[in-house]
Amino acid sequence: MMGNGNTGSLRIAVSAIIGLLLAIAPLPHWLEVVRPDFLLLFVVYWSLTAPRVAGLTFAWLCGFGIDLLHGVVLGQHALMFLLVGAITHRWQLQLRIFPVWQQAAWVWLMLLIYQFGVFWIDGIISQPVTTWQRWLPVFSGAILWPTLVAVLDTWNRRRR
Repeated sequence: MMGNGNTGSLRIAVSAIIGLLLAIAPLPHWLEVVRPDFLLLFVVYWSLTAPRVAGLTFAWLCGFGIDLLHGVVLGQHALMFLLVGAITHRWQLQLRIFPVWQQAAWVWLMLLIYQFGVFWIDGIISQPVTTWQRWLPVFSGAILWPTLVAVLDTWNRRRR
């Protein structure tokens, strides 16, 4: 599927670094509230296209990276990335054959589970963010999914 395993691992690592950078890149406030969870989208993409290389450890490490960057309770995002990664791995054979718009609907559900889990953990540690804007990245991520798949698929084909 990916040709050279080292090249595939390098692409996955580069996309993870890009996802981390996109998570902290300064944006205007109006754009900040709709910023998709790029790194989680990359985790889902690689879990679907390269599940042996980008496994649950990859998902957990990416979530842990978000924890470190945002300075929140360690493991909060790692746990939710791991959950989304595990669900994606469980259903990846079925999801890979879906048309991209159906995948986007499924990605919306995964992003919703992620945001709800982080919201729940925030509530447990008495730091809830209860504005409706918290849920905007769920929609922007699902809307971005078809474009992300097209870009990463093109990148993968050119690098083989």
